[in-house]
Amino acid sequence: MHEALWFMLIGAVLVVMALAASTLKQLPCSASMFYLAIGFVLGAPVAGFVQIDLAHDAHALRVLTEIALLVSLFAIGLRLRVDLGNRLWRLPVRLGIVAMMITVPLLTLAACWLLPLAWGPALLLAAILSPTDPVLAHDVQVRDPGDLDFVRFALSAEGGVNDGIAMPFALLGVALSAHDHRLREPVAIAAFALHALWGVVGGIVIGAVLGWLTTHTVAYLRMHYEKALGLEGFFALGLIALSFGCAQFVGGYGFIAVFAAGVTMRRVEHRASGSRPPDEVVGTIDTTDLTATASHPDKAHAYMAQSVLGFTIEMERIAEAIVMTAAGNVLAGLGAGAFAWPNVMLAALLFLVIRPFAVAVTLAGSPASPAQRRLIGWFGIRGIGSVYYLAYAFEHAPDSRIAPLAAPTLGVIVASVVAHGVSAAPLMGWYQRLRARER
Repeated sequence: MHEALWFMLIGAVLVVMALAASTLKQLPCSASMFYLAIGFVLGAPVAGFVQIDLAHDAHALRVLTEIALLVSLFAIGLRLRVDLGNRLWRLPVRLGIVAMMITVPLLTLAACWLLPLAWGPALLLAAILSPTDPVLAHDVQVRDPGDLDFVRFALSAEGGVNDGIAMPFALLGVALSAHDHRLREPVAIAAFALHALWGVVGGIVIGAVLGWLTTHTVAYLRMHYEKALGLEGFFALGLIALSFGCAQFVGGYGFIAVFAAGVTMRRVEHRASGSRPPDEVVGTIDTTDLTATASHPDKAHAYMAQSVLGFTIEMERIAEAIVMTAAGNVLAGLGAGAFAWPNVMLAALLFLVIRPFAVAVTLAGSPASPAQRRLIGWFGIRGIGSVYYLAYAFEHAPDSRIAPLAAPTLGVIVASVVAHGVSAAPLMGWYQRLRARER
């Protein structure tokens, strides 16, 4: 395809989606559905513009989705303006760990029964499909920093936690798929468990330290010397890359580190601003003298956090468009195999049985109402995280044993994008009306 046509095509897609953004909000659908359709058309035999081959393009797709996930995780963390001692944090931690521990083995058994797969590939498929991804259904995210809604906070923060928690399961699935006999040795099992524990703890510590240190440094330079002004986008991308790189270098989980960095940056702003919303703290901005706001002792932290959040949200939307278009393109190459009955049954079991059961067990004894538990159980959205782990599997495991995982993964992602995208707005609208009546 000619280079000029690529520019024309990409430009047309971005302009059309920008113009249609307000219209999409009024329709029972999500932008991800359109991106999937666009990618499918580009890869269909009729158009034939480009076709992503998982076997040959796994590395490029993994890097692409990795960047998208990092930006999304940082943006999610930056939205969560809640004290770490708040009871709200118990929910996403339980959902991200306990629900994951329930979902993976149940999904492994379902994959062995329905597809059927050997234990190694089945576990790997379960790890691929276990992370939730609220980025693809914007109606269930926290609306703004300080949104304390039970359901929105739980779903948003859960997506930040379990994208990293899925990594040890994926590593174990890859090792079993490659017939790594060292896993039969008790010493190797203990070493793997310690590595997983360090991956989580190390990621949290590194992300929190770097988020605290860089945020305080920039704010100090701005307030005391009027330095380090502007380029919030550079700061955001730098903190994301630094947190991820440092965590990966010492064996920690980079996804968790980036999420922790976003949460910490918002925590620093919250402590500096107090109970007032950050937009209220910033107040009216004089566009001819941004330095006055950016370096103001009372406004510097809030201005920096909101500026970085605005930038990362834009990047998050672009990343969503790119990754879901790529997923649609991969789907075109798989054809009708992604929607074979075993894959449809697997998606139905995950959405209607496994996810609700895992949430019900995890939230037992919590203050969540029955309606809130049902909503959290339904909105176990699969998307960018699953695309990442699928590409990771193709990059690190034998092709012959991993190839059968592509069709069920893409089938579940499409089912999730459609089912959850269509139901998000009406269900959350019903939930808000229910909450209003309760008040």
